[in-house]
Amino acid sequence: MPAIAQAEDRAIALRRAKERKSFTDAQIFDGFFRTAFGAEMRLSDRRSDVIRKYVTPVRVYVENRAQPDRSAQIAAVAADIKARVEHLDIAVTTDKQGANVTVRLLAQKNFSATLLDFYGAKQGRDILRRLQPQCLSGFQKSDAFDILRSDVFLVADRGEFIFLDCAYEELLQSLGPNNDTDKVPWTMFNDAVRMGFFGVYDQYILNILYHPRVRPGMTRDEVRKLLPEIMPDVRAFVARTNGLKGP
Repeated sequence: MPAIAQAEDRAIALRRAKERKSFTDAQIFDGFFRTAFGAEMRLSDRRSDVIRKYVTPVRVYVENRAQPDRSAQIAAVAADIKARVEHLDIAVTTDKQGANVTVRLLAQKNFSATLLDFYGAKQGRDILRRLQPQCLSGFQKSDAFDILRSDVFLVADRGEFIFLDCAYEELLQSLGPNNDTDKVPWTMFNDAVRMGFFGVYDQYILNILYHPRVRPGMTRDEVRKLLPEIMPDVRAFVARTNGLKGP
């Protein structure tokens, strides 16, 4: 492997070694409410203060427009997410028409132009100005707040660590928790946090979101009342998946 790839892999290994894995319910709930409700940038007048999630199988189509071709890595990321979120059915597909998530792998030089083309000049410039993204995702939802489809834009030619960090964050955000926060130091949905893998804290957030009793359109109060009932299930699964002991 090239030296830079080895260095970036070491960066991920160092972060795994230092990862915090034990959290109180209050710490988990705080991150869940900060990320699963609201939106980093609202592109419509539709409500964002309720639960948004997929209620159908998630099928990911990868559209490669860059070198190196990282399509296989997206398949590995999707498989890792599936293994770590109990009630989420997600997989890569070659059926473009049957997919409800499209991941576009782009060269950095084409990233801004692709966003302008996809969102339109006015909205695209607003996104670039306000977010200054190095990767991006967004979704469309129904009147019942279930997610209908998502679009993910990733730069593929800036190195292994940046790619994997963006791939996990944006693919996970495309599933519902798309509000960034600078108040929680353990989540990849904090712009100051770089991980490159699907950490335990974010596994808690996604497993709460995709628990069958958490439904699209639910308010904060409705979810808050439900959390004590579902957390034993969530904790048991996350512990089993990661070999954890205790809370």
